[in-house]
Amino acid sequence: MKTVLITGASGGIGSACAELFAQNGYKVLLHYCKNEKKALELKEALNAEAFCADVSKPDEVKAMIGYFTEKAGKIDVVINNAGLQHIGMLCDMSFDDWKRILDVNLTGVYNVTREVISEMMFTGGKIINISSVWGQTGGACEAAYSASKAGIIGLTKSLAKEYSSINVNCVCPGVIKTPMNDHLSDEEQKELLEEIPLKRFGTPLDVAELCLFLSEKGDYITGQVIAVNGGMYI
Repeated sequence: MKTVLITGASGGIGSACAELFAQNGYKVLLHYCKNEKKALELKEALNAEAFCADVSKPDEVKAMIGYFTEKAGKIDVVINNAGLQHIGMLCDMSFDDWKRILDVNLTGVYNVTREVISEMMFTGGKIINISSVWGQTGGACEAAYSASKAGIIGLTKSLAKEYSSINVNCVCPGVIKTPMNDHLSDEEQKELLEEIPLKRFGTPLDVAELCLFLSEKGDYITGQVIAVNGGMYI
């Protein structure tokens, strides 16, 4: 049985990935940090394994990978999905807020990838990094988030060149119906819809299905940045 590690698995995109991969025969390894209730519900429903860790802390990530490896053996697929968001003007953002966003969103990808890649480089595997349309275009009032997601794009391309035995790709969701976007007012949602040719927001399943495709059918795809945004950015 193949295994998939999903960071931020208790969130909207993470939980959709967990459910879809489980339906397709994967042993699911759930990382979470805060939403223990959702993570444990998924663990029970999917017969999965779960571990609480702060991905910005190398020691906690090392313990998590050790636990999952002991429980499930080789990790075949990693979906680096854990992330935080900060809304506000850069001049109003504290250094601590800036650092926290970069530590979780970008350094977290480094920490997880570094722990799994030493084995994957010999056995093969798939790494899928979740960035954002704002990592491609920049988002007003989301400077730290945009910077961290842009960094993920660069990291993905570098890793694909460094490790030819591993498929490393980046998925850039557009506006997806998740709690992360609950802050949007009705007017803001209307304005965003006008920018989307397909005239709807994405769903977590839209993203999960691409992740599954890259895991199952993406053997000749690496170093790519693939958007799931309804045509919002082309």
